[in-house]
Amino acid sequence: MKKTSRIILTVIAAMLVASLFSAFAFAEGDTLPAPEVPAEQDVPQDSTGVKAVAAAVAVASVAAAGAVGMAVAISKCASAMSRQPEIAEKINSSMMLGLVFIETAMIYALIVAILIIFVL
Repeated sequence: MKKTSRIILTVIAAMLVASLFSAFAFAEGDTLPAPEVPAEQDVPQDSTGVKAVAAAVAVASVAAAGAVGMAVAISKCASAMSRQPEIAEKINSSMMLGLVFIETAMIYALIVAILIIFVL
């Protein structure tokens, strides 16, 4: 389990670093090299594709991390309830509160991705 979680975290970190490098490159005004196009065909350069990739990476990484966090929380709470069934109701309410906080972080990431696409 530890090896799998390390691999997942490494992949997520690599995706975040790659998206940050591309975001900083385009924030400074750099653009991709334009293909050779005849003068009568002007192709406007925009960063819509980069914004879409950055938003997708942000949402995907947060969703993956949130799913792993939720799975760990649910498994730990299920094992705690099986060990002490007399306080299962308290454990269940605490688990639900934790899952709500994780889901809130995932929704914030979705809002940030929407802001990246439409505002920036």
